[in-house]
Amino acid sequence: MTYQPASALLTAALDAAALGWSVFPLRPGQKRPALHGEEHCPGLGDCAGGHRKWEVRATSDPDRIRRAWDRIAFNVGIATGPSSLVVVDLDVPKGKGSSDAPCGADTFQALCERAGQPVPATLSVRTPTGGSHLYFTAPAGVRLGNSAGRLGPLIDTRAWGGYVVAPGSVTAAGAYEVTDPTAPAPFPTWLYSLLAPRQALRQLTGRPATTHRTGRYAAAALNAETASVESAPDGERNGTLLRAARALGRFIAAGDLGREVVEEALQWAGESAGLPSAECRATIRSGLNWSIARNAMRRTA
Repeated sequence: MTYQPASALLTAALDAAALGWSVFPLRPGQKRPALHGEEHCPGLGDCAGGHRKWEVRATSDPDRIRRAWDRIAFNVGIATGPSSLVVVDLDVPKGKGSSDAPCGADTFQALCERAGQPVPATLSVRTPTGGSHLYFTAPAGVRLGNSAGRLGPLIDTRAWGGYVVAPGSVTAAGAYEVTDPTAPAPFPTWLYSLLAPRQALRQLTGRPATTHRTGRYAAAALNAETASVESAPDGERNGTLLRAARALGRFIAAGDLGREVVEEALQWAGESAGLPSAECRATIRSGLNWSIARNAMRRTA
């Protein structure tokens, strides 16, 4: 693999920071964060007061960036949430070959056509595998999380809890390159309306707002359980998510919480903690189904 020189990647990081975006190092030639995980945290520097994840440690400070990229050719990650960005990730089918399966760009174009909207003109980056990233400024007053496939097959979004690889970075598959230098447009209202109901219209706290019918005890339990998932250490995240789902299932069985609200809250918390989206969904579904069935049997016993 041919790596970019450290100087070129430093320039890419500084260019992103100049736009007000928060960046952090990715492993040379890879897409994974280069920062230490909680289990290996030395408790020094940025982590002197406790482990700080990549999203918190991402920065737009030129001096910190120069120190980080001084000698090592780190790829550049852009933390989308702190950067006030929503990035639409249009992927391509894996091993597409001669298959006629539509790619994310085709599906996105069809989505725009059905909505009677043009494909938005905004900053666009081609990924090494042939996909693309569409950069938008995040809507004010809300805190969108990531989504996977909610807008359609092979269409993901990255916001709070997510990141994208910055243009100028290089992997074994190739380089991330700007294809449309247009300034990021505001995230379209019509696209936000497709995501917001399924993300329970999260407020700035990052957790879904509960309805007026929800008891204060149930609301407190929802907040406590999602907080425990968000802060779960490596190696315990899936187990913590399962326990949270089982704990909250009884409130669904009792009619104090809606299942969609609980699922959205736990999905956001699990993804924020670093769990894959599909793993979160499976664990949440398993925990809730077990708890709801168990509590239903207790009420009829």
